[in-house]
Amino acid sequence: MRVDLEKMKRLRKEKKISQTELAKKIGYKTGVGYHYIETGKRKIRAETLAKIAEILGVSVEDLYEKEVS
Repeated sequence: MRVDLEKMKRLRKEKKISQTELAKKIGYKTGVGYHYIETGKRKIRAETLAKIAEILGVSVEDLYEKEVS
């Protein structure tokens, strides 16, 4: 299973949270680190994914791609 980065980005935008804001809430000093997560250039640690889910108001499972049979 993979994290649905597009969904994560869409949820962030729906909540009107900038990359920089979200980055600071999860412990980054700048938005660049979060940008790398959202664009797939950096892997997401489980703890970080849990924080992102909490901020976005969804469960961790909601951030994963849905399997299509």
